[in-house]
This record gives sequence, structure tokens and C-alpha cells, in this order.
Amino acid sequence: MSRALKAVAMLLVILTFATACQSMTGKSAGTNVDDASITAAVKSKLVGDSASNLTRVNVDTNNATVYLNGTVETPEQKVRAEQLAWQAKGVKSVVNNLQVQKK
Repeated sequence: MSRALKAVAMLLVILTFATACQSMTGKSAGTNVDDASITAAVKSKLVGDSASNLTRVNVDTNNATVYLNGTVETPEQKVRAEQLAWQAKGVKSVVNNLQVQKK
């Protein structure tokens, strides 16, 4: 088989898998990448915030909606986590499910 034919065959296999993945989740590969980028950006902002200890906040993103879950120690930390999430590029909305739980 020639190199060009092998390359075309490989491309068809990749496209088939990409299409199957998209149909299973209902999201395009681009949307998955965007959501992963948003999640990473929000986590980075939370970990890097020196004013609050927000390491116990779980972040999930679906269609540019950020979901914050977990516990924080103060109401101020809950508000701060949401503020930081909004600062990430591409965020369309934030659902703040954080629970305030003192030690």
C-alpha cells in the first residue's frame, strides 16, 4: 500500500472515531477542548489565589458553564471562588454549589 493510501486510511479511521465520540457525548471535539481549557484556567486561578485557601474546590465545565463543588470555610471564600471562575476566558455562566463548612 502506498504512503498516500495509508495516510488516507488512517485519516478515515480518525474521523470515524471523532464522529463516534461526538455522537456519544453530544458535544463536538472543539467543545470538549474548550471546556477542558476553561476548567484548567479556573483551577489555576483558585490554586493561585493567595487571599483564600480554595484547594478543596472541585471544578467541572460543561458547554462553558462552570460548576463549583466542594467545601470552603467561609462565605467570603465561596464568593471569591465564584469571582475567580468568572475571570477565566470563555466562561458563560457559573453554578456555585460550594458549601460553607467550618473546621
